[in-house]
Amino acid sequence: MRRLRNVKIVATLGPASSDYDTIRALFDAGADVFRLNMSHGSHEDFLKRHSIIRQIEKDTGRPIAILADLQGPKLRVGVFKNGEEELEEGQTFRFDLKDETGDASRVTLPHKEIFDALEPGAHLLVNDGKIRMRVDECGRDFANCTVEAGGTISDRKGVNVPDVVLPLAALTEKDRKDLEYACAAGVDWLAMSFVQRAADVEEARSLAKGRAAILSKIEKPAAVKSFEDILSVSDGIMVARGDLGVELPVQNVPPIQKRLIRKCRAAAKPVIVATQMLESMIESPMPTRAEVSDVAAAIYEGADAVMLSAESAAGQYPVEAVTTMNNVAIEVESDPTYREVIEASRGSLKQSVADGIVSAAREIAETADIKAICCYSQSGSTARLVARERPNVPIVALSSVVDTARRLSLTWGTHCVTAPEMFRFKEAVVNAVRAATTEGFAESGDFIVVTAGVPFNVPGTTNILRVAPCDERLIYRAEPE
Repeated sequence: MRRLRNVKIVATLGPASSDYDTIRALFDAGADVFRLNMSHGSHEDFLKRHSIIRQIEKDTGRPIAILADLQGPKLRVGVFKNGEEELEEGQTFRFDLKDETGDASRVTLPHKEIFDALEPGAHLLVNDGKIRMRVDECGRDFANCTVEAGGTISDRKGVNVPDVVLPLAALTEKDRKDLEYACAAGVDWLAMSFVQRAADVEEARSLAKGRAAILSKIEKPAAVKSFEDILSVSDGIMVARGDLGVELPVQNVPPIQKRLIRKCRAAAKPVIVATQMLESMIESPMPTRAEVSDVAAAIYEGADAVMLSAESAAGQYPVEAVTTMNNVAIEVESDPTYREVIEASRGSLKQSVADGIVSAAREIAETADIKAICCYSQSGSTARLVARERPNVPIVALSSVVDTARRLSLTWGTHCVTAPEMFRFKEAVVNAVRAATTEGFAESGDFIVVTAGVPFNVPGTTNILRVAPCDERLIYRAEPE
């Protein structure tokens, strides 16, 4: 099942997409990666959806990536005597640690870590930023604030603290249990919420023990400031614009998105653009023009993937949402301007033999009639380097490691194929030709580019390139020489 576009689609599963027929319809419509949100549902729900995805993978013969999204620390106020209160601009309001119901003047904030980090002048945002307060005075168990933007505050509303790095572990006890359960089940990616520093990612990596790749969600100003360090220890990035748009002025988010995408591409690490991409399709079969433009902008910027959240998890039109995103991607990538933008943003830094090999593969594909670039990759690094070049021909990523093939399903332009373990380059060429023709990328008489590393089965050894004809004798040979 060949996709007609390069950007990948991540679809979140939920109540609206929990049975085989719906999940299969999402895959057929264009979903390449399925996100399972650990914030909602039980482990039994998680395992049921995981099993369905693996059955679809078996039925279609295509590697499919599963991304488990950890909840992370949730900061919430306590409860109010009346359930809610109306706060007006200019009034004072107090947060404290008292175990008492709140009123119009105060409420419990049961997170000592917040008070330890607060300083006068910092801001507290409540209910997705609808209420904004400035800290005037604070101590180890209280914060007196002035309301700068009023509104209704009610029981257990979320709190954001954008101005300080909180001394909170990125992984709660629930996250640790969810991480172990997800890894034992066999997910391919773990998404970490509310990352603030590189150490948060390293903690998750030590717990995952190589069983899943680590994707860092950038949704806090502290993560933006420390992005280079976080990127260096992450396998992928999600630009989670929801909380990022709450904790930063909304006008700051688009340039941050563009900047982070470029840095991820330079590092050859996949990046997802997420949150509210087709939000109106939760209740409408058609998106707004602004939403379509938002999806298109992420694709023009070179993102590896775009993501649906509630649209596919709880919306009324999950399949239509994936279909819309797929159609937008196809249309954008067929626009000549798209190639101009992508090529203009390509970096020129070459630091290794592997960089030179994949750059040469892309240049050959651009100057000759090449149908596909086929790359063997045990760890996935070769395929990601090829994808960084954003070639104008398909990338067929072959690996004998099924986990690698699945994880690469998140990487731009890769059509992933599981292949036998290789020991000689001649075997690699034969299998690459077979894969390119069997998967519909080339026909007898066409040419492909094959890249690999010798010695085989050693990660990070990309050092050989060959232009190979799709000779019928290779396609139909019983056994590779």
